Amino acid sequence: MRALHYTEIEPQEVYGIPGVKVRWLAGRKEGAPNFAFRIFEMEPGSVIPSHEHDWEHEVFVLKGEGIVGVNEEEKTIKEGDFVLIPPGARHKFINIGEGVFRFICVIPLKGDTRP
Repeated sequence: MRALHYTEIEPQEVYGIPGVKVRWLAGRKEGAPNFAFRIFEMEPGSVIPSHEHDWEHEVFVLKGEGIVGVNEEEKTIKEGDFVLIPPGARHKFINIGEGVFRFICVIPLKGDTRP
């Protein structure tokens, strides 16, 4: 069993993107057999640029406000909103709020590519 407060997990940089950190709560290194469970924290104005993977993402917004872009569609999302990003879809996130934009992102374990 692994049970602790998310702030006990050290935040890590995300591909050198300024203002974006991720906390890997569960995944391959933690012994999860199927999914990787992460919390992203984006500072105001920060952007995770458009990219794609061959796996889906399930996203739940905990705090703040942002824009999610999936393929050609963009939508403003805020606390309590959920997004399903299909496999192979180009996607991006932008923090448009004045505070931290924090969201849970769950992916299949094959997406846990940490060294």
